[in-house]
Amino acid sequence: MEASDSMRAVTRDPATERLLAEGDLEVLGLMPRASNYTFLARARLGEQETYAVYKPRDGEAPLWDFPDGTLCRREVAAYVVGSALGWPSVPPTVLRDGPEGPGSVQLFVEFDAHEHYFTMQERRTDDFRRIAAFDAIVNNADRKSGHCLMGVDGRIHVIDHGVCFSTSPKLRTVIWEFAGDPVPRELLLDAERLAGELRTGPVGAELRSLLEAAEVESTAARAEGLVRTGRFPHPGSGRPYPWPAV
Repeated sequence: MEASDSMRAVTRDPATERLLAEGDLEVLGLMPRASNYTFLARARLGEQETYAVYKPRDGEAPLWDFPDGTLCRREVAAYVVGSALGWPSVPPTVLRDGPEGPGSVQLFVEFDAHEHYFTMQERRTDDFRRIAAFDAIVNNADRKSGHCLMGVDGRIHVIDHGVCFSTSPKLRTVIWEFAGDPVPRELLLDAERLAGELRTGPVGAELRSLLEAAEVESTAARAEGLVRTGRFPHPGSGRPYPWPAV
């Protein structure tokens, strides 16, 4: 049976990446309720144009547990890993210079503002299993409900990955209902493949241009750990939920 649109494998989008990376970037205004400087922008390349979310490095608030000026690179790294796994849908994201300096530029996804994880969890369980597995691999320290967007295309898109890829355990998420459950076999196979590509393939080389080598190694190790246990992780010590939750 052919998969529904929401379950199709995610792949790289070179045309959109080029538009975001090479197009003229026009800042339209600040996005509301963002903890860092986050701009709505328009990218134009020839006759092509799209809205984008621009997060300049110089607008990042300092964090005690992540190196300064690295959040924009982690946004791009999440897109690379999601595309390599084939799930979940992280909108195309590039690193480039812009009107406010270098930063990440991500495709703006049209979405239903009334929907988020808490409203969708019961009817999109398989999608959220993928998101939970992805978050375990990238060590997402801030998976809020509102970071899960119901796109007008029917897919669930996940955003805001600036605090991922730490070498220390930091998984903080609203998605804990799968804790201890078996991870579907197809996701484990993808995680195993990713680990190999991170160690010896071009995916690893691309990630090492964005992250520290130890962070790439830790990502491979987390993917292998998920395969080894075959189960979704339980909450660790400390604070396992983000705030605010939505």
